[in-house]
Amino acid sequence: MSTLLNYTKYDIVDMFPRLADLGASSFGEDADTFGDTLFEAIKGAPSLHLLPFKQQAVNELRTLLAYSDADLDRVSWAVLSINPTADVEEPPNWGNFPSLRAFWSAVLHAFENDPEVQAGREIDPDM
Repeated sequence: MSTLLNYTKYDIVDMFPRLADLGASSFGEDADTFGDTLFEAIKGAPSLHLLPFKQQAVNELRTLLAYSDADLDRVSWAVLSINPTADVEEPPNWGNFPSLRAFWSAVLHAFENDPEVQAGREIDPDM
């Protein structure tokens, strides 16, 4: 049974504000402007944010992935502007994932492996 069954979309967005921010930017309606494919959009998402956002996103993603598939589905529809499992025609070669869990796991992997998150501090690109 879903533990988030009685939560509204707004309750869920309040629980996962960083993921909602990703849904409004990197994975939003104009996500194709961030990369040629969904995989490139995921890979580039951390570079669009500052360290505190990245760390908070990692925490939210770990929490999200601890939920059941039914809850994962409910949260995904509340915070994303796309369906990462759909085989879409536009943009061409966008790509898709076999499940929402696979999608969110890839997003977590991208954020966890970001150099700033790994170092635990902001990295000056000029150095």
